[in-house]
Amino acid sequence: MGRSNIRKNRAKVVLARWSSRQAAELEQKKLEIQREKGRLEEERRQLDREKKEFFSRCRLEEERTLREKRLFEMKWKILEEELRQLADEKVKVERQRDFYKFVREQEQRASDTDAKAIVSGDMFFIGVKNRQSLKKRYKELLKIYHPDNLDGDTETLQEINREYERLKARYQ
Repeated sequence: MGRSNIRKNRAKVVLARWSSRQAAELEQKKLEIQREKGRLEEERRQLDREKKEFFSRCRLEEERTLREKRLFEMKWKILEEELRQLADEKVKVERQRDFYKFVREQEQRASDTDAKAIVSGDMFFIGVKNRQSLKKRYKELLKIYHPDNLDGDTETLQEINREYERLKARYQ
């Protein structure tokens, strides 16, 4: 029985060695799994940080886009208002041009017929509603009808002065 005990002891030793190798391999695999788990956990944390940064950038970009949109709308409204004002001013200028053209035509007819021009001062100040617009129109008329100008006329300027003084007293 000695041999069988030796065989049993050897088998036990072999089994113990195999068992310890298996335990060492399992321990090694356990360590590798823990390292892999740690690495995956770190990657997850990194992805969470990147996700937060991405959403933060998206939010900032949305806010910037919203601010730019508001600014664009404000600028658009300003441009529309200025365009309306320009259109109004254009209409006013056209009316004034037509008015002055009419006055010149009347003066031309009067001078063609060698008759004294009958020009009423009130027709020069049509549409004037306050002292400021009166003064502005008066200065414009002076530039046109002053006797030193080519188209200047003393009688017309005197009539303009009379009407200006009358309206100036009225708006005071």
